[in-house]
Amino acid sequence: MKAVVVQFPGSNADWDAMRALRDVAMIATEFVFHKASSLPSGTDLVVLPGGFSFGDYLRCGAIARFSPIIAAVRQHAERGGFVLGICNGFQILTEANMLPGALTRNTHLRFECRDIHVRVDAEGPFTAGLAASVLRLPIAHAEGRYHADEETLAMLERERRVAFRYVRDNPNGSLNDIAGIYGGPRRNVLGLMPHPERACEPALGSADGRQLLSSITKSILAR
Repeated sequence: MKAVVVQFPGSNADWDAMRALRDVAMIATEFVFHKASSLPSGTDLVVLPGGFSFGDYLRCGAIARFSPIIAAVRQHAERGGFVLGICNGFQILTEANMLPGALTRNTHLRFECRDIHVRVDAEGPFTAGLAASVLRLPIAHAEGRYHADEETLAMLERERRVAFRYVRDNPNGSLNDIAGIYGGPRRNVLGLMPHPERACEPALGSADGRQLLSSITKSILAR
């Protein structure tokens, strides 16, 4: 198994993702800078980490979508490779039209940094066997409100592509309480606002994020 973590100017969760993948999930992982035009041979999983790519100028992820590596990530996904966008990575995936909808300013216009609870609402490579589970994961964002038109929302609900929903507390006003969605018929692309990589060891206060790592590891091995 091989994973890569893409680094953009302003990424700040890249090392968190590296530790979770390399030291917890035991997946061979390396960094790839955003200016690269290709992914390492044999890459199974690409992670777009959290942070503030390019300072979040214009819109979150709006500049990062033009980085050379995005074309390679898109090709990887089209071949069926796994792609995980966390927080800013989710924003980048929507800006690059690899996932539908958009992430906008939190309704209350405040930065949210705390643990929240999400329910797993869809099965897929990252959530196999976790349906209906409630996970405690941290968030850290000011632009996490998921927004889409009625047709897109209806499609996501009809196709059961809403991977995660906020429960007990919607921290940002996301429509339909959406915290993460799957993309494509193969569900090999996942974007979510909470940070599973920051909740994969008991010492961090929650190890619930490790369940996603275990799921994607099994999905890679099953290919």
